[in-house]
Amino acid sequence: MGKIIAIANQKGGVGKTTTAVNLAAALGVLEKKILLIDADPQANATSGLGVDVNKANYGTYQLLEHSINAADAIVTTKSPNLDLIPSHIDLVASEIELVNKEEREYMLKKALKQTKEAYDYIFIDCAPSLGLITLNGLVAADAVIIPIQCEYFALEGLGKLLNTIKSVQKLHNKDLDIEGLLLTMYDTRLRLSNQVVEEVKKHFGKMVFKTIIQRNIRLSEAPSFGEDIITYDASSRGAKSYLSLGSEILKRNK
Repeated sequence: MGKIIAIANQKGGVGKTTTAVNLAAALGVLEKKILLIDADPQANATSGLGVDVNKANYGTYQLLEHSINAADAIVTTKSPNLDLIPSHIDLVASEIELVNKEEREYMLKKALKQTKEAYDYIFIDCAPSLGLITLNGLVAADAVIIPIQCEYFALEGLGKLLNTIKSVQKLHNKDLDIEGLLLTMYDTRLRLSNQVVEEVKKHFGKMVFKTIIQRNIRLSEAPSFGEDIITYDASSRGAKSYLSLGSEILKRNK
């Protein structure tokens, strides 16, 4: 049975979608069967994997509405062993439409029940907010990865996210684990980057992944070609970092 991992941080620009796309692709290359769910109305994970947002008939919106089965929304990508449930700007409407539904926090969990069997890992790329769609992602997930950028405001807002995770554990999903904290956008030349790494490791110890994602131009370029970093440039530092993170996750889940 597959493990569902949400990638969440209500702060934007922390490398969340970059991590969702490239970690999913890395585990696909490492011969695991992967499904990535784009649960962000901006649909960056969808376009970043070369899927035309406007041509996808179904996606996360219909999944949350329960108007289709998960299998009907799945599209294959160019990346080996990696399938996608795409997003669309329509997903914004879900925040409002779900409010009056019964068990609104469990819509995604229920929708993924049968699909879970078909994959080794299912990743949910959550929106940079703590709204109902992100809540659905956390309730459906077995674990959460929190990307933290190595910058001045890195720890700001982290307390809020950890409190949200605690309340999800208490009210909706007692089995939700923190898979790990991932340091991103690390710049070896900046003393500040090193200070953030030290600070996060001091506070969170073993919860922090050993792999640190460095700033990398190839990593920034890949989405504009609709490719993950491994397809785009397998020899780049970014590709090596995400393959290393993939291996680390496989070790943690043995």
